[in-house]
Amino acid sequence: MTENEIGKAIVDAALAVHREGPGLFESVYEVALAYELEQRGLSVKRQLPISIHYKRMRFDDAFRADLVIHDKVIVELKSVEQVSQAHKKQLSTYLRLTGCNLGFLLNFGEALMKRGITRTANGIEEF
Repeated sequence: MTENEIGKAIVDAALAVHREGPGLFESVYEVALAYELEQRGLSVKRQLPISIHYKRMRFDDAFRADLVIHDKVIVELKSVEQVSQAHKKQLSTYLRLTGCNLGFLLNFGEALMKRGITRTANGIEEF
């Protein structure tokens, strides 16, 4: 499955979850979105610890990705009034550090989910 195919499934699942329950905590959305994606046949890892290297040091659990789909796409979840540039930079950094090429920042705090979807591509074709 390509990153773009996974991305379409992520967007479809996010829309389904948002329709069922606006105004919940990020942790609830994480469980619900993971369930929706698994129901679509995707491999989902939640709160995946990511290690990074700095010079000669290794930092285990430097950060935790909310969801990693098929070891290819990172999904970061928010439930805030508005995402900030810091949230977007965080996702870009996660992509660079992991070598993943596609990520989504999903803000379930938006009234319309389509406004809460930020897609970040790193070296793959746009769809």
